[in-house]
Amino acid sequence: MRQSLFAVLCLLATWGTGHPATAQTTAVDSRPGGNVIYVTWDGFRWQEFFGGAQEPYLAKDAGVADVEALRTRFWREELAERRTALLPFVWNVIAREGQIFGDPERNAPARTANRLKFSYPGYNEMFTGFADDERITSNDKTPNPNVTVLEFLNRRPGFEGRVAAIATWDVFPAIINRERSGVYVHAGITPIPGDDLTPGEQLLNQLIADTVVLWPGNQIDSLTMQTALEYLQRKRPRVLFIGMGETDEWGHARRYDRYLHAAHRCDEFLRRLWTLLQSLPEYRDNTTLVIGPDHGRGGTIRDWTDHNAKVEGAEFVWSAVLGPRTPPLGVRAEVETTLSQIASTLAAAVGEDFPAASPKSAPALPGAIVTGTPTVPKPGDPK
Repeated sequence: MRQSLFAVLCLLATWGTGHPATAQTTAVDSRPGGNVIYVTWDGFRWQEFFGGAQEPYLAKDAGVADVEALRTRFWREELAERRTALLPFVWNVIAREGQIFGDPERNAPARTANRLKFSYPGYNEMFTGFADDERITSNDKTPNPNVTVLEFLNRRPGFEGRVAAIATWDVFPAIINRERSGVYVHAGITPIPGDDLTPGEQLLNQLIADTVVLWPGNQIDSLTMQTALEYLQRKRPRVLFIGMGETDEWGHARRYDRYLHAAHRCDEFLRRLWTLLQSLPEYRDNTTLVIGPDHGRGGTIRDWTDHNAKVEGAEFVWSAVLGPRTPPLGVRAEVETTLSQIASTLAAAVGEDFPAASPKSAPALPGAIVTGTPTVPKPGDPK
């Protein structure tokens, strides 16, 4: 039995790896349109994103089971080494070839526009381009009255039926308003539907049925990651949202060790996803990758586990963009952004104007998506 399980895990570890990634190009692809993939890490703090493991939390008080093992794995004295140890793809690839927003140390804070600072309001804001604190006030599975950028794109020529969402949390069908929008949404602890499933998807359905449920309504990240990779290869969507959830769940559980490990797995997933994209002709050098969280968390050993309207600092977020239409400006400075700018950024990445259809929506992240040939900064130029 152990050997069989090991074989399954080895198979899962190799899915979607594709071929080695090609070098990032700065020239805009001549093919029409383009693709965009948006990946969220629910509730992952800017403190760890920009600073790596935080030493005060490498302690029993933060729920760490083996302090020395965690320190060995993620603690480094130098900040650059520390954050790279936690998120190697982010800091070795995105920071060099793309753009990162939200570093308060560079006078570039990113905030939620909504005042509630928890998940549904955050996802509504990022997908619609504006906060709706009057109607989106809970995490209940109430169909979103607002039109998301996913719904907008799904109705545009060339995108019909090629917009999808795969996520851990079972509230996403309501957030995206699956029935009204027509967007394919697979979320929560449910089997992958369809009669034309790949062998990998059939195996995933068996694992979904057999895997212990840790959180009602929230799938473990590894199964969602593999589901997304399989869907990408089978359906070839032009717009794909992938929602990870374990960073938030382990944060609420006050397990800083598992919180860090979950973030590290998300980073490794990005590497594998990007490698796969560069191995597929229709995606290679024609796809933008965007990542970010839906909210922040508290900033002390007492409240780092929490986020809501009363938690100071939980409004601070971050985002990152990588792709052929994104100039390689690295960590941006002297620019303030909001979570509401994600929606227009996703649309701009595929050549669409979301604010024209939704005037309440915020503009795209400044300088993140350009037309023509991105300007490459000269050595020594400020970023």
